[in-house]
Amino acid sequence: MTAESFWADADRHLIRYGGGWTPEIIERAEGSFVFTGTGRRLLDFTSGQMSAILGHSHPEIVATVRRQVGTLDHLFSGMLSRPVVDLARRLAESLPAPLSKAMLLTTGAESNEAAIRMAKLVTGGHEVVAFARSWHGMTQAAAAATYSAGHQGYGPNAPGNLAIPVPNPYRPDFTTPDGGFDWRRQLDHGFAMVDAQSTGSLAACIVEPILSSGGVIEPPPGYFAALAGKCRERGMLLIVDEAQTGLCRTGTWYAFERDGIVPDILTLSKTLGAGLPLAAVVTSEEIERRAHERGYLFYTTHVSDPLVAAVGNTVLDVLEREKMDGRARELGSVLRDGLDEIKDRHPAVGDVRGRGLMQGLELSTLDGGADALGGRITRRCLELGLHLNVVQLPGMGGTFRIAPPLTATKEELALGLEILDQAIAETTA
Repeated sequence: MTAESFWADADRHLIRYGGGWTPEIIERAEGSFVFTGTGRRLLDFTSGQMSAILGHSHPEIVATVRRQVGTLDHLFSGMLSRPVVDLARRLAESLPAPLSKAMLLTTGAESNEAAIRMAKLVTGGHEVVAFARSWHGMTQAAAAATYSAGHQGYGPNAPGNLAIPVPNPYRPDFTTPDGGFDWRRQLDHGFAMVDAQSTGSLAACIVEPILSSGGVIEPPPGYFAALAGKCRERGMLLIVDEAQTGLCRTGTWYAFERDGIVPDILTLSKTLGAGLPLAAVVTSEEIERRAHERGYLFYTTHVSDPLVAAVGNTVLDVLEREKMDGRARELGSVLRDGLDEIKDRHPAVGDVRGRGLMQGLELSTLDGGADALGGRITRRCLELGLHLNVVQLPGMGGTFRIAPPLTATKEELALGLEILDQAIAETTA
């Protein structure tokens, strides 16, 4: 098939589901690179869809898939296998008490759907609070709690979905007398608005520790502890969505550890499967028992599938053995230093933020053209051999999401930073 016929077939037969396609035919991927049909090598600074935390085609993942698919890949949803129970136990061992009960699913949206459904059943409420620039998925309840995009044109959501302001230190909406970000006043204001709109049926608050699609926004230290207090005061469960931040990406096993909190329900996906469709919901024994007593139902075709559970166990093996939390901290410092140097050299760069190997770079243009400039820089990076992800949502296209795999080398980070620096210089000249 020629490239022309490939793209003709894509135009003719594929449903478009978001932004445009990257103008390359990808043939294979290995480590930190993807390879195109024309023989080009592209450094992947997004870990696939922020998921390939161990790089592409990691040999241990490949070996596990080959072994497991030949023995036990899929079962009736009421059957259990050793990989499933092993992974549930190991996730519980990696988490603080009382998080000890897990359910294995496929995608982040599905795990958030299951978590929200559980919270509603256990609390008896139906109202769900989320950040105004959140992204939790495209299924019903997850999409209703997603405010970055996707609310227009689909008719009404279920009642009871409420948004609170995003705690963005770079663009503060509440300020202290000295011009700093007054996040406590903002949080009080947000929950005052929640209380004004609530019918008295609050069930849950779902948050990302670092808002990824919302612009790689990291709430300041202390914020989540205060948010957890707001939830407790109202009898709400706190759901923490660690689809992108979990499992060593930010320099600790779980991003919520920085804030000294323990969520009532934790959702994982993306990084857990290292690129394969695996997700999890983890909660306490008490919440699981109450949900079960009330008839909790989340029966799906691929719940507790052994193939991807075996992959999840291999992911944990590598993360533990290679001490990838420490590696993410070390490489994250290298990446941050390089991004800060780029910021110092280019007036078009307004802010660098993030943690570990999840960093954001936001453009700041006086004419409000950050989206267009971000698109041009992204295209130039691709021409130079770097695949870089810009937040592809209106008004956020000037923010780059940078998330190399934890297996990346310092030389690969240096190459990516060099290309990004060149692309910004040439595009803004």
